[in-house]
Amino acid sequence: MSAAPLPPSDLEPAIAEAAAKSKAWPFEEARKIIKRYEKSGYPETVLFETGYGPSGLPHIGTFGEVARTTMVRHAFRVLTGDKVPTRLLCFSDDMDGMRKIPDNVPDRAALEPHLHKPLTAVPNPFGGDHESFGHHNNAMLRRFLDTFGFDYEFASATDYYASGRFDPVLLTACERFDEIMAVMLPTLGEERQATYSPFLPISPKTGRVLYVPMKHVDAKAGTITFDDEDGTETTLPVTGGRVKMQWKPDFGMRWAALGVDFEMFGKDHQTNAVIYDRICSILGGRPPEHFVYELFLDDKGEKISKSKGNGLTIDEWLTYAPAESLALFMFQKPRTAKRLYFDVIPKAVDEYYSFLSAFGRQDAPARLSNPVWHIHAGNPPDADMPVPFAMLLNLVSASNAENRDVLWGFISRYAPGVTAETHPQLDALAGHAIRYFEDFVRPSKRFHAPDDIERQALASLSDALAALPADKATDGAAIQDALLDVGRAFERYQDPAKKSPEGKPAVTGDWFNALYRVLLGQERGPRLGSFIALYGIDETRALIDKALAGELAGEAA
Repeated sequence: MSAAPLPPSDLEPAIAEAAAKSKAWPFEEARKIIKRYEKSGYPETVLFETGYGPSGLPHIGTFGEVARTTMVRHAFRVLTGDKVPTRLLCFSDDMDGMRKIPDNVPDRAALEPHLHKPLTAVPNPFGGDHESFGHHNNAMLRRFLDTFGFDYEFASATDYYASGRFDPVLLTACERFDEIMAVMLPTLGEERQATYSPFLPISPKTGRVLYVPMKHVDAKAGTITFDDEDGTETTLPVTGGRVKMQWKPDFGMRWAALGVDFEMFGKDHQTNAVIYDRICSILGGRPPEHFVYELFLDDKGEKISKSKGNGLTIDEWLTYAPAESLALFMFQKPRTAKRLYFDVIPKAVDEYYSFLSAFGRQDAPARLSNPVWHIHAGNPPDADMPVPFAMLLNLVSASNAENRDVLWGFISRYAPGVTAETHPQLDALAGHAIRYFEDFVRPSKRFHAPDDIERQALASLSDALAALPADKATDGAAIQDALLDVGRAFERYQDPAKKSPEGKPAVTGDWFNALYRVLLGQERGPRLGSFIALYGIDETRALIDKALAGELAGEAA
């Protein structure tokens, strides 16, 4: 059993003590970094990195990677007493060649002559001030990250290559070319082995990224020789942004050049991690600590793919729920494959506010296991959400509310003194609930016409609700008891194998399922006692009257 929550003045030292033992995954990852330096001492800065491919716009996976890395970074700072400087570098691979034209650009034909050029050399199809397609997408990434308040530094591969930041390690790659090839060639098929090179020259004539074999690598001069697209033998220095590295060697090169201490990536990279590590070591670096997370699945259990468009976008999630609920979804079980589609949103929202509500009552160890501590970097806001999101959705469904004012009429009666001004988060959730209902719930509602027994039970329920004393009309527990009393009066809904604490026949879930299907047009629903307290006795009885008159099932038809 947990100890009583500590007063705020005593909580900080207790948090530090609990952090050393916490099994929350960000702390487990942070301890790997601490162990990394327990003998040698820390470098000037511990570097956390995330990668971004700017061939498309930032997406929900980008959010997840930066959010999760931020959680590990914060856990590390707590474990070290915030005495070790840290940085989070969001690295854009914008020197990659544009291998295919994205579907979402305004003039795809205009980009065809620029295929295989570095993304920062491809004209910007969106217009505006950004000089290239890559620069545009980088700006979208920065705006995306800034929207969520992430503390990060942005890095461009084009800038790092062109400025000479990578030059020393690229020259080392020239010297150790054969060692790199010895790592890469066994991972390739016979045909690919014949043409493979870890160096990708940028053609001086066409500006395209070339996938061509090397005719000669001069380690002393720091140059490579190859045949350009027109067959002309060409020699280029590997420095100054004239050459980039293939993506697998590029991982290891970047880690070695920058001294990256921690980077996470999806399971699709897992088999390549040993390659990244070996190349990093060959180039004189120390491979970073890794965290491999599972990929997301769609509602059919298939891997989400940007090209298929079968995923959920960040904008879609934020249309129906606050960002904190998405951060919770990212925090929970990152090494377990999870289905990421619209049905998970309401559950994530209510779980977030449930964790937030519990936080103030918890002791230090429990707080460090609470996702909101990690989502809010140890300082969660106060929780005051008198109506759960799932309840709001059902309120919209029952009331056919098309605007927040209608919902607030019910909410204010249920919770006097609660207004849109006093509870702006609840007001925002009300807006989200209306959008979610219109887009996902309303199209799938299927009202069930009650049979004879259900009609009798509904009539009895209406009478039972009317008979409740005035002081019980907004008491969810009292209403729930009345619902149970009505259900157990009908043999269909009795569970002979169970008894209530008072010795009465237990009620099966069939009773509540019938109410959901007849009154709300859905298979599942809220705790009905609490819902009726919010919706209102009179309104619920009117809904029952409509069901008995065949109007609800008639509307569905």
